[in-house]
Amino acid sequence: MTSVPPLVTLHVWRVPRRDVGRAFVRMAVDPRRLRRVPGARFGRLLGTGTGTTFGPGDSDLTRYAAVVAWDGPDGGDLGAVGAAWDRIATASARVDLTPLTSHGRWSGGTPFGEPSDGRHDGMVLALTRARLRPARALTFWRAVPPIARELATAPGLLARFGVGEAPVVWQGTVSVWRSAADLTRFAYRQPEHRAVIARTREVRWYAEDLFARFAVRGISGDRAVLGWREGER
Repeated sequence: MTSVPPLVTLHVWRVPRRDVGRAFVRMAVDPRRLRRVPGARFGRLLGTGTGTTFGPGDSDLTRYAAVVAWDGPDGGDLGAVGAAWDRIATASARVDLTPLTSHGRWSGGTPFGEPSDGRHDGMVLALTRARLRPARALTFWRAVPPIARELATAPGLLARFGVGEAPVVWQGTVSVWRSAADLTRFAYRQPEHRAVIARTREVRWYAEDLFARFAVRGISGDRAVLGWREGER
């Protein structure tokens, strides 16, 4: 019997600079509360970066995110955790996702269940997450800027930003693409990105890493919070 892929939701909030301190309090208090949300089997609160360089200096203190995997194909109510963020946010967005492919681990687990067959004709979201080896972090950050420049002009890219559980050794990226073909074209045909993929095993940058691809089921709220490209729909 084929299992039904779970719903995964990405929540993103923009807070005013005057409330950054309140956001820091939420980042300290809410991770444990998020894990107790009914129906959520995995959840992480994340800081974000602008997506310009994806480096340690790219942090955006006015934007925060949560990624949550739910027990089944429905649900997605963050309850009191979401309400607390909504009270300090000036804008927010939610992306509903179905896992297509997932490779690797996050905190030792596989949070996105059994993905579907990976085939999808519409909009897709890519999530990467890695725990860098401290001794390899500097060489990794040196390799990132050329990739960031390629990504910024990649055909089919709709939005991108950095995410992280900590600013230096726990880091990741979120990117939204018009189609899976556009994402694949960037991942395997752009020279700088292809070169980094080839170096990953040799240099052993990561103590743990995960790459997941999702079908976008729907986007609600303010897409500008996701870093949406101007003129795109």
